[in-house]
Amino acid sequence: MNRTILSALVTIAMLASAALAQTLTGTVSDSNGSPLSGANIVIEGTDLGGVSDSNGQYSINVGSGTYSVTASYIGYSSDTKSVIVGGASSSLNFALASDAVELSDIEVLASRVGENAPVAYTNISKVEMEERLGSQDIPMILNTTPSVYATQQGGGAGDSRINIRGFNQRNIAVMINGVPQNDMENGWVYWSNWDGVGDATSSVQVQRGLSAVNLATPSIGGTMNIITDPASFKKGGKFKQESGDGGFMKTTINYNTGLIMDDKLALSGTIVRKTGDGIIDGNWTDAWAYYMGASYAIDDDSRIEMYAIGAPQRHGQNLYRQNIATYSQDLASKINGYSSAAYAPGAQFSYEAGRKFSQNWAPVDPSYTGKQYWYMYGANTTNRYSSNFLNERENYFHKPLVNINYFRTLSDQARLSSVFYWSGGSGGGTGTYGSSFRQPAVEGNAWYASSPWTWNWNGAIAANSNNVDSNFSATENRSRGILRNSINRQNTRGIISKVNYDVNEMVEVQVGLDWRSARIEHAREVRDLLGGDYYVDYADDNVSGGKVVRLGDIIAYHNDTTVDWLGGFVQGTYTSDKINAYGMYGLSSIEYSYQDHFTVANEVITADPISAYQVKGGVNYTASETMSAFFNTGYVQKAPILDNVIYTDGTVASDPANEKFLHNEYGLSLSGLGWDLKVSMYNTEWQDRNLTKSVTSGQGDSGDTDVIFLRGVDQVHTGTEIEYAYKVSDMVDLNFVASLGNWKFDGDAEGTYQENEYNAEGQVIGIMNTEYQYALDGLYVGDMPQTSYVVGLTVRPMNGLRIQALHHMYDKNYSDWSPDSREFDGSDADADRAQVWEAPGYSKMDLHVSYDLPTWNGLDMTLQGHIFNVFDDVFIQDATDNSQYNGFGPKAHQAHNAEVFLGTPRYTNISLSINF
Repeated sequence: MNRTILSALVTIAMLASAALAQTLTGTVSDSNGSPLSGANIVIEGTDLGGVSDSNGQYSINVGSGTYSVTASYIGYSSDTKSVIVGGASSSLNFALASDAVELSDIEVLASRVGENAPVAYTNISKVEMEERLGSQDIPMILNTTPSVYATQQGGGAGDSRINIRGFNQRNIAVMINGVPQNDMENGWVYWSNWDGVGDATSSVQVQRGLSAVNLATPSIGGTMNIITDPASFKKGGKFKQESGDGGFMKTTINYNTGLIMDDKLALSGTIVRKTGDGIIDGNWTDAWAYYMGASYAIDDDSRIEMYAIGAPQRHGQNLYRQNIATYSQDLASKINGYSSAAYAPGAQFSYEAGRKFSQNWAPVDPSYTGKQYWYMYGANTTNRYSSNFLNERENYFHKPLVNINYFRTLSDQARLSSVFYWSGGSGGGTGTYGSSFRQPAVEGNAWYASSPWTWNWNGAIAANSNNVDSNFSATENRSRGILRNSINRQNTRGIISKVNYDVNEMVEVQVGLDWRSARIEHAREVRDLLGGDYYVDYADDNVSGGKVVRLGDIIAYHNDTTVDWLGGFVQGTYTSDKINAYGMYGLSSIEYSYQDHFTVANEVITADPISAYQVKGGVNYTASETMSAFFNTGYVQKAPILDNVIYTDGTVASDPANEKFLHNEYGLSLSGLGWDLKVSMYNTEWQDRNLTKSVTSGQGDSGDTDVIFLRGVDQVHTGTEIEYAYKVSDMVDLNFVASLGNWKFDGDAEGTYQENEYNAEGQVIGIMNTEYQYALDGLYVGDMPQTSYVVGLTVRPMNGLRIQALHHMYDKNYSDWSPDSREFDGSDADADRAQVWEAPGYSKMDLHVSYDLPTWNGLDMTLQGHIFNVFDDVFIQDATDNSQYNGFGPKAHQAHNAEVFLGTPRYTNISLSINF
């Protein structure tokens, strides 16, 4: 039975079953009668609930009976009412009063937006997280959001990535409770640090485009704003047990004290334990996560809160993309342009390893009992994860985040909101060091040096354990190749403080300060000697003749970096019946330092501070209750990352260049009886994308080294986004999302820079102007499908049962590539202007089922199930153009030149939740 027929049957079955349930419907509005979109409605004592739409309307399937129902919304006081449900449907409406302190808590610190904001945004509620996430990494919940693409990459726990509007995570601001989480050195986000954050998340808001966030964060593609659970004012808890394919097991326990100490203090805590063998070979996980929240009312005008979250974890990784034929020769044969010669008998990719293949692990003889070293919060030697195999690539990290928030109402017009935060990460990743020990995946394959070779751990152990080198020891064995850790130990502190002042009923002014400081230690250390007693490392210039190192000793490199950040902003907002507008100006300064402990000088190298500014604004006009339109614009400068300012050899850029972003966006919202439509159109210009080169100039034989910024690497991202929701009936909802992007490089990059000219003897004879040219014009931006659609069907066929099918479709999925791969010398005839390889479009379906079991002994229980990739489709989700490792033949931007990750095969997750 083909996938189309199965999809139709699933849809028909869901629609046909929607005939038995009773519903509770109603509206949620503010005290003035304006509808509140995204309000949470919960039936107390159950897991039943819903979220209001853009008209403030909600619908919940319930059985007959009397219920207490609570409506809540950010910035408003919650309200609880009683209702009797009987017959086909019952109605219950809420009008919520504003709560200024709660508004400060979320809106001020987390920079969230609400109804009628002049930006494109989407809210994901806790209910939706429970119903759809299924213990995936938290970015995966956002694949129903326009212009958002999240994948699990190689399939390791916490190894996901997210792109928005064609921008990767370096240009997406990720915040937890208002605190920026992008790496201060390079802007990346490591989701393994937040492996358990999904279990403690209250809601997620994604603002697309420059967003209304007023901190100097990299919110170019958008902002992902995660709010964790507040300390609940009600006593109770929750137990949740999950299991799934790949030996997945997860246990979550939560408890809330409710209000104590004269109703001033509330405490909440969550602990999570997760283990699994992984869907992809070698991608095991061994993780804990914890979350603590506290809220204390000092007096009527002041409140202090504390949040602590962390996820100490270890997991096997799959980081090496493969040639398509390595995973599936059948898939390769169906792709236009893929040469069948690549997998012909005896050819480079003749061995098909399968969809679950990973090159980052291999079997090892259980008789090998050598210890491993890994550091998180103390020196540790331990056994490897499994006695039967050994991972080349493993990630281990613990990065706790602690926030202390202070909120005070200064007067009837002024409010103060401040947060002090600390994060002290420790951990790293693993790999090989020294001589490599590779073997063909199949004996006799002459192409063992290319895919799909695997690691020969037993051969390495045998060689290392029989290698006495008398230059260093007469009795001990010297390891020629070992496993290493690449460590990252950091200490980050910061303060964000904001003051809101109401000029009058319509005008509000906000000023804020943002200070952050981080110190990070980078090094490699000996993880596993693989049968030997010691290793000799030559990387430290302070030790001549080689340094003998053992488990835990530092090798390869050892440096400290610091990042100091200071920013401020002022923002004004105007709110009336018809118009909501805002404008802001922000200024920031960042300073980097670098100290290489493996140089004789061991000096601290400091770059000059780099300043940047941003100007943003927007206006939303509400024409009627059923129509509104918005416009926003902005100009943002982004300072270069540390690696582009100070090279690892100590070279400092003399004239670092900021990246510039110019953005315009228009949006329209329409609604009618049971339907909502949102359309937005955007244009973002990325000017002077950082591309750097190290050159030598100046007098003397060596001259002075410099990092120069090659100007003119420009991109233009334009697109249209459509969101449509239709309530077919009280039991059936239909959703449609379309994202139509057009992201290209705009023009070639060209220019000149100065560097030394040398004679045949290597002597400097002068300074010459060197031209650079990059053939970029019209090439597509890769790493994310430019066209995507999502169709969602949700059915509530009976009391407590919810079934949702989500069908995702992707196209124009251009492979990832770097502009520096298109450098050329001479005439345009020498330029490579061929379009980057476009991976085939694909589709997949996910199915989510939730059922509220009958109450037992006063306990409310919910059973949930998830099937991801229902039809087990085989498709390419991530691709790299012209692979230097796994390509076949001359580089020609063809399918056989690419390396890829396939989508994860079908897998399931089931859970039982018990509320008490």
